[in-house]
Amino acid sequence: MRLDQAVSRLFGLSRTAAATLVEAGDAMVDGVPRPKSDKVAAGAWLEVKLPAPVTAPAVNTEPVPGLTIIYSDDDIVVVDKPVGVAAHPSPGWTGPTVIGGLAAMGQTVATSGAAERQGVVHRLDVCTTGLMVVAKSESAYSVLKRAFKEREVDKRYHAVVQGHLDPLRGTIDAPIDRHPTADYRYAVMSGGKPSVTHYDTLEAFRSASLVDVKLETGRTHQIRVHFSALRHPCVGDLTYGADPTLAARLHLGRQWLHARELAFRHPRTQDEVRFVSEYPDDLEYALSKLRESA
Repeated sequence: MRLDQAVSRLFGLSRTAAATLVEAGDAMVDGVPRPKSDKVAAGAWLEVKLPAPVTAPAVNTEPVPGLTIIYSDDDIVVVDKPVGVAAHPSPGWTGPTVIGGLAAMGQTVATSGAAERQGVVHRLDVCTTGLMVVAKSESAYSVLKRAFKEREVDKRYHAVVQGHLDPLRGTIDAPIDRHPTADYRYAVMSGGKPSVTHYDTLEAFRSASLVDVKLETGRTHQIRVHFSALRHPCVGDLTYGADPTLAARLHLGRQWLHARELAFRHPRTQDEVRFVSEYPDDLEYALSKLRESA
């Protein structure tokens, strides 16, 4: 494979970071610097000078408008996340976060996990709204992490996708990995991680469909990638090929995707708890316009 691709895969760097490293002469093949497009073969000796590790971003404690606590006790806190809010701090993100918003509300979360995402057991994209659970106790963190890993958590999303799905109800079983050329995107790739999405059409409009989505796995951008691969991207999701004209007509500035329901066994009592989130105003408006034109 190409030298920059090999560096990317072997050392866990993005393709762009790997290419920059190779171009700077910090990757040598058999003791000689090579262009990033040169092919490397099995048995070659690869020497790489890695960049300094990125310092973990600090949690910025600040109120987050629209962040609502649905439920809270000594072990967990369930929030309804608004658009434009990340789950936790990350390199390059300077906007609000769920963890920072909870801190501003006086909520103490578990200390388990990396410093910038303590208590976080699952995430939502910045522009995806809806339900998230955060662990407050160390025991809850361990139990919930295992529950998500073992697929014991019922995560249901509602999405509006372009066109009409055929069949109306089905399963998308396609592995997902980082996009080979775009760092910020993901794609269906033969060597990716197993990814399974179940869907059921709830309502059909002239140009789109409202679908109920159940995730069996939880890959980054999974719903967006899977429906895009079917050529039915989430309405408004310009990153994954949505029609910008339709998005503009619906006054939609992001993907129509909402974490609608979340159900799991409470980490302490083991009783099932289930939470439901209503659509935010921008998604409700887009849905009403689609119904008007149906």
